[in-house]
Amino acid sequence: MEEKGLSWIAFSAGPLHVTGAVLMTWLVMALLVGASWLVTRRLRARPGLMQTVAEGVVLAVENAIRAVMPEHTGLVLPFIATLWLFGGAANLLGLVPLMNSPTADLSVTGALAVLVFLSVHWFGIRAAGLGGYLRHYVTPSPFLLPFHVIGELTRTLALAVRLFGNMMSMDLAAVLLLSVAGLLVPLPILMLHIVEALVQAYIFGILALVYIAGGVLTQRELGLARKAT
Repeated sequence: MEEKGLSWIAFSAGPLHVTGAVLMTWLVMALLVGASWLVTRRLRARPGLMQTVAEGVVLAVENAIRAVMPEHTGLVLPFIATLWLFGGAANLLGLVPLMNSPTADLSVTGALAVLVFLSVHWFGIRAAGLGGYLRHYVTPSPFLLPFHVIGELTRTLALAVRLFGNMMSMDLAAVLLLSVAGLLVPLPILMLHIVEALVQAYIFGILALVYIAGGVLTQRELGLARKAT
């Protein structure tokens, strides 16, 4: 089979085909698990450099979540932090020679978007209960139910396509620059690629956070919001 991008098949197990995108995703997961093990295996009251950096990252993520969901920060912290860490590592993987960003494949970004879609309902039900969460779909009128459903589906699709399109174009631009200039590629252009990769991971995570925040609103909070307006 002709290899093309991340769609080439690495190996098959019956009807299950493992593509390059899946391998790159597994690599990112292994790197994150290994890094977390190295950082957390010897935690100290007086932290060293790696522990200080890790604690700073966790604190920054916690503050970002608290600014959007002050009452539910601890509830969504593990999921949003994982999204940001995975997205940043996956986006930056394309800068490594012979590697590709798994987020430049629509199947990977689609899977991430589906996780966000499911997490909105999961956290919403946990925070408001099943009845309270389902009630917001017919608030303030039952006629809005189809529009709520369409909105849920379209924003999930947009979340997947947006990250995929940005990362695919970034990787393509990097490949073209390397093929033309080789090692003479200007450093500022590579730095711009790094910044853009981190920004795209941040935007994906913050959109997921906003969607979840909308899902965990209780009926009391919705009533207060209606009174305020």
